[in-house]
Amino acid sequence: MSTQATGRAADRLRAQDQPTTDAPRGGRGGRGGALASWFDDRTGLAKPMRYLMNKVFPDHWSFMLGEVAMYSMIVALLTGVALTLWFVPSLQHVTYDGPYAPLNGVGMSEAYATALRISFEIPGGLLIRQVHHWAALFFVAAVGLHMARVFFTGAFRKPREINWVIGTVLLLLAMIEGFAGYSLPDDLLSGTGLRVMEGFVQSTPVLGSIISYFMFDGAFPGEVIIARLYMAHILLVPALLIGLFTAHLVFVVVHKHTQFPGPGRTNENVVGYRVMPVYAAKAGGFFFIVFGIITLISALVTINPIWAYGPYDPSPVTAGVQPDWYMGFADGALRLLPGWMEFVLFGWTFSLNVALGSIVLLPLVFTLVGAYPFLEAWVTGDKREHHLLDRPRNRPTRTGIGVAALIAYLVMFFAAGNDIMAIKIGLSINDITYLLRFLFFAGPILGFFITKRICLSLQRADRDLVLHGKETGRIVRTADGEFREVHEPLDDYARWSLVQHESPEPLQLTSGSDERGVASPTARNEKRRAAWSRFYFKDRIAPPTPAELAEAHAHHDHAADQALLAKEDIDHKEIESGSDRH
Repeated sequence: MSTQATGRAADRLRAQDQPTTDAPRGGRGGRGGALASWFDDRTGLAKPMRYLMNKVFPDHWSFMLGEVAMYSMIVALLTGVALTLWFVPSLQHVTYDGPYAPLNGVGMSEAYATALRISFEIPGGLLIRQVHHWAALFFVAAVGLHMARVFFTGAFRKPREINWVIGTVLLLLAMIEGFAGYSLPDDLLSGTGLRVMEGFVQSTPVLGSIISYFMFDGAFPGEVIIARLYMAHILLVPALLIGLFTAHLVFVVVHKHTQFPGPGRTNENVVGYRVMPVYAAKAGGFFFIVFGIITLISALVTINPIWAYGPYDPSPVTAGVQPDWYMGFADGALRLLPGWMEFVLFGWTFSLNVALGSIVLLPLVFTLVGAYPFLEAWVTGDKREHHLLDRPRNRPTRTGIGVAALIAYLVMFFAAGNDIMAIKIGLSINDITYLLRFLFFAGPILGFFITKRICLSLQRADRDLVLHGKETGRIVRTADGEFREVHEPLDDYARWSLVQHESPEPLQLTSGSDERGVASPTARNEKRRAAWSRFYFKDRIAPPTPAELAEAHAHHDHAADQALLAKEDIDHKEIESGSDRH
């Protein structure tokens, strides 16, 4: 039995390689280059890093909304880590004895006491709390605005449907993370919010009381809810957020960034700046700008002053309590739902006036939002990749749907303050609620049709601009005595941005059967698809064709207009020079 080692098959493939000598120490690259080579030999990251550093990103102000979301999340994570050093998530009863005199001798939970200690005894603790809260609000707002930009410009189309779904889940997780965070201090405001959440859970048909029991480990408020929310707030939800955010960025790099139509921009390229050195420097500077703005607002504008609310006591009934703004629409939906939607059936109480606005609303809304790219792709039948963005006016139906959704959201948001509005403007709260109920149904419909008409009007204006040129406001007289306004033609780059978009026509409905009269198994589905296609594309303004453009230019005779303007300018100069000599 031989113990001699035999050569590997892979080694024979390199038998003809020429031997190389290692670069001398301090040669090209120096110690830094040697360290980089050593690291690359063991990780193989040089090629991926080079690819990433050479990645090109387009430059547009609306693309910064995603960066604001990312930087706000980073700020919230950093300040959250600092807060965990002192916060104790416990409902153990203690008596406060600290620098805030109005609460001395008052019984409270240890969570509330440590939140007061962070605010008044830890150097810089109050600022850290403020920055953490404001960064969370910035994060939710930036994710929402970023998704709105993606929706209105059609950036969710193939191949970015998965990234759209990830963004939808990120927004939902951000709202859950925010709710868990402001529930931790166990002050009167956050405790009331938890009480409302417990009512939401109990409104779940049949299983509500069971779910509530397991969530609070008994009757509300129990002794474990703060610890469980703390675990979700600092561990579970942040891990999901970081993982999904990382996946989102990876898809952005893999799919390449979308860009608005313009000179030299196609579906095959990206016009912008490489990551190194330009984009990285800009992104780094923008991070500190976002951090600075959040810190400045936190230093000047107080938010969530828990010492003014006092510790949570479940016995009093409080009024005027408002959630953070991103949960306002759910609170408003509850106030809009009528009381008669609660009924008893087969011995079970069904509180749909609560369940529809809480348990049903959030999953329904986010499911519809996440599914929209697939619905539009089914309607259009478009399977192509899209890397150029749409102008919202060129997709009037989609833009109208987005505006309708925003109006419905705003109606629910304002409904969350119907009691405050009734007090401030001296109107009946019932009248305000009835008006908001009407607007919830009528507002989105009116908003959709008005927005669609505006988009179509803007398309007509773009079409006229391309065909007839810009109105200069200058009236000239031709050789035969005719007076007319001179139109200045658009240059090729400006014209291209106005005519490059597609204007799909509605799908034509077929008979639904073949030549032998046999019904197609997909006839019903195709009929529905054709109906949706008419809804989307029935009203359309086609961009000018080259033949229409040539005809319009021949009719206006732009060359003659330019000659008249040139002659007029010469005449003006001669007159001015003559007056100067006199």
